[in-house]
Amino acid sequence: MADKKRRNTPNTGNKRNSGRRKKKGRLKGLIAAELIVVVVLVMIVGHNLGLGTGITNFINNIRKPAVEELDITGINSPYAVLMNAKSGKVIGDINGEEQMYPASMTKIMTTILAIENLKDLNQEITITNDMVADLYVQDAMQAGFQPNETVKAIDLLYGVMLPSGAECCVALADTVAGSVSDFVTLMNEKAEKLGMTGTHFSSISGLHREDHYSTAKDIALLLRYAIKNDTFREIIESPYHSTSGTNIHPDGITFYSTMFKNLSDTSVIDGEIKGGKTGYTSQAGHCLASFAEIDGVEYILVTAGAPGTGNPHIDDAVKLYNRLGESSSVLYGR
Repeated sequence: MADKKRRNTPNTGNKRNSGRRKKKGRLKGLIAAELIVVVVLVMIVGHNLGLGTGITNFINNIRKPAVEELDITGINSPYAVLMNAKSGKVIGDINGEEQMYPASMTKIMTTILAIENLKDLNQEITITNDMVADLYVQDAMQAGFQPNETVKAIDLLYGVMLPSGAECCVALADTVAGSVSDFVTLMNEKAEKLGMTGTHFSSISGLHREDHYSTAKDIALLLRYAIKNDTFREIIESPYHSTSGTNIHPDGITFYSTMFKNLSDTSVIDGEIKGGKTGYTSQAGHCLASFAEIDGVEYILVTAGAPGTGNPHIDDAVKLYNRLGESSSVLYGR
């Protein structure tokens, strides 16, 4: 009998929850309807006051339509991917999933991993002779720190991304993982988590190795992830950085971004190039992983393998971001 009573007892809790859901649904519907009415009224009033164009631009800026597809041919680089930073959708592709050498674009992974694993970005790290000995032999690019110099972690991070300092990479890797090889293991684990299926890291700085490779699409995925981190974004968007004083450089060192110093004007059609990381080896060619904001929408562009001298990778970025701005203008009806 007890069982029968329980089955016959009305489930008032479910009814109350159902009622609440219906009320919330009606409320959301009313709010949406009211917003539509407000927008229509604003457009009508604005038109009557001679503010039609301004109102239209305001509404368009709220909608922020993104370019869905772009022809990115006609550039120097044989590998390229253009991606919507918010959605992750690839809107332009040239051999984007083909294996290539990433050179110093590798340092994006080194930097974001260090940021995520360091307990204190102001902790002091001493650069040892062992850290830099091999770098001199390999003729690796360095930021300028010396053996036995004690440096804040945040300054090492800037040293990785702006002047592309290999000694900064080693110091951070040793601090985070205990050794370069163990840090490389972390890099590959992170790459797998991010879906970088065409990537294998064997270097923390991007110095050429046959088993150190990636794809333009994978580097775009990596940059998309990294710029969500406020510290990383602040670093990569900086044209220069002056470090704190150290025991060897009491007045500090000023670093300059390898991208910004070769980019005389960051403005492009209806937008701006916000930041980027260059790379170059003779095997990898000129590489650049960058991002720009066009009409309020962020896009990521990764190019690799550009031959020749000068800055063919930066020329590619300016060309394609301008093309993106032109295409975006069409969406806005300008």
